[in-house]
Amino acid sequence: MQQAVVDAGRPLPQLTDPLEVELLVSAFIGPFAHNEELWAVVVKHLAERPSRRSGALLTALGHLLPDRPGRWAREAAREQSAPRWDLGRLTFGECWVGDRSIDAGYLALMCTYAYGDEPHAMVFMIDEISGSLTRHAFLTRQVRETLVRLKEQVRLQAIPPEAAHWLLSRSYDRFERRPELAVSPDVHHTRLVARRRIGLAMN
Repeated sequence: MQQAVVDAGRPLPQLTDPLEVELLVSAFIGPFAHNEELWAVVVKHLAERPSRRSGALLTALGHLLPDRPGRWAREAAREQSAPRWDLGRLTFGECWVGDRSIDAGYLALMCTYAYGDEPHAMVFMIDEISGSLTRHAFLTRQVRETLVRLKEQVRLQAIPPEAAHWLLSRSYDRFERRPELAVSPDVHHTRLVARRRIGLAMN
């Protein structure tokens, strides 16, 4: 598993798009994000082998891994060369929530973000009937088009980013306590991307 993680980071030094970095890393390491034993070994391995790939992977892990493994990666990344992309440039935009009475108990939540002048959005369908669990999620760069299409299906109202991500945090907490529930693959693939935004908004 250690080698598989290191190999997954091979493309990172060549990338320039921070969103692409987040998606690549989240999709691969999401299922193992809370395995502290694994990350202790991976971070030590990368710290002992300085390279562009080690620096890039440690930087990404430092932003996306939760709790102690994220801190270990951030500390180790300081001793390595910085990648071309900068995950620290993420900014928050507007958020909208859908009418709770529409779509058979699903709550639609759309949150917008940007890296510099490049906006993107995440859209979540939260199943309120089944305990407010995120059942579907996707990330898109077509922000305006997605907002228009969502407004055609659901009555939306603006919501502050802090409130939107508080709702999302509750949903992900419940999802993570009940991993046996069926959700769309994109919920798993974008899990750490969403979790990072929740953490930044809540702090």
